Amino acid sequence: MRSYFLYLSGIALLQGALALAGFGAEQPGRRVEENTPTPLHGIEHATLQRPLLKTAFRSTIGSIIRHPLTTYHLGITLSRRRGATLFDNNFPTLQPTKFLPGQTPRPGSPEFELHLDRAGLPSRIPGELSYHIGGREFFAAFEKELTEAHHSVDSQVYIFDNDDVGVRCADLLRARAEKIPVRVIFDDLGSTMAHGKQPPSGLPQGFMPPADIGAYLIEENSNILLRETLNPWLITDHTKLHIFDRKVAFLGGMNLGRESRHEWHDLMVRVTGPVVDALSRDYDQTWRRNGPLGDFALFVKQQDIQFEEELGSPLRLLRTDVLTARNEIFLAMQQAIRGARTRVWIETPYFSSDAIETELKAAASRGVDVRLILPAKANHKIMDAGNSVTARNLLNTGVKVYHYPGMTHLKAMVCDGWATVGSANLDTISLHINRELNVSFSDSTLVSELVDRVFEPDFQRSAPLTLKDIDLKFAPLIESITDQL
Repeated sequence: MRSYFLYLSGIALLQGALALAGFGAEQPGRRVEENTPTPLHGIEHATLQRPLLKTAFRSTIGSIIRHPLTTYHLGITLSRRRGATLFDNNFPTLQPTKFLPGQTPRPGSPEFELHLDRAGLPSRIPGELSYHIGGREFFAAFEKELTEAHHSVDSQVYIFDNDDVGVRCADLLRARAEKIPVRVIFDDLGSTMAHGKQPPSGLPQGFMPPADIGAYLIEENSNILLRETLNPWLITDHTKLHIFDRKVAFLGGMNLGRESRHEWHDLMVRVTGPVVDALSRDYDQTWRRNGPLGDFALFVKQQDIQFEEELGSPLRLLRTDVLTARNEIFLAMQQAIRGARTRVWIETPYFSSDAIETELKAAASRGVDVRLILPAKANHKIMDAGNSVTARNLLNTGVKVYHYPGMTHLKAMVCDGWATVGSANLDTISLHINRELNVSFSDSTLVSELVDRVFEPDFQRSAPLTLKDIDLKFAPLIESITDQL
């Protein structure tokens, strides 16, 4: 037993080092959005004001006290997942998954959705979905829904930044909380690591960021109810979800901060209808898990969602959640790629999953049109190097790889007539460890709109990559490191 706890301690140290290297791989990146305001003259140097040691303490001691069952379970699961990734990715004797004709129905077909049902994925729920591409579209819609909400606001992000955009969002939430209940959840580790970093586009002249956005949200008798997700074993909650009056919701890849508003290319989707009931129930469970109940919230029985057949598209909510053994995003993506006959188009900021890479190689060998858009320069050097290793491997098997000019943080996949968008990257952390939220659908109109508004324009903006463009040193070492991220 003692040796096993020593092993878990080693895993925690590894996770800590990886968190410091990538911390979910979301750090300020290059400015790419069209018509972005010219860089403002901000402060020369920003310091990490939100105390990292305090966060580290909460992530360990606080988690053990409030979440003893969760911390133990996550430690066991994390150690197994890290070991599996290490062995799966580095032992050539393990055979890649083979495509068996007829085994997986064509993505987008009713048979494929039934196939996912039989695989144990959550049932589809009716809802209306629309796209908000780029920070300008999303933040305008976010502020509109916030100011017009009459009953409640529930907001969750991975990073709630303390820059001018984050502070504006905080001010709007504080103002609305004077009239209606407002709950906010953000990830403790993610927000702490983001605090104090100077954005490439600068900060407004004279603007001084608050030391702690959490304290800023609730200071001076604010009515905001705030909870910060603890990070046992430095596992984070990467979810981005905003719910207004329990009738309108946004989910996707954007945080509340300057990089999402002005600097990164990204996507959020707006949903209405019965699917929002499921998202609200999910938010309530997250709220309880991060409150005084701690692990006791796991025993609170959730009511089944009741709905009649309504207009809208069947939408399937997918999660990565180690605690509840949900691996739905990876499973759905794997099955969709495996069943694809004509196309697999992907845009992602970080790609280091060997399992997904293997499926893409198999699809390309079947004659499927496989295309991948990566950022020309990711916002973290190690992830940038990992993307280059993956690009090289895929180019060698006929996959078309493109470099988006700047930092794309958009996460989307289209396989024939099926698509998924959300918060999950194509890396070990998103697909197997951190908590993530995606939505998938087979509605032909929605899939076509995603192709027309995201993929086709981004293919046009991006430069095709060739093997000559990739010059990698220490590729095996880079791959071993990024496989764990």
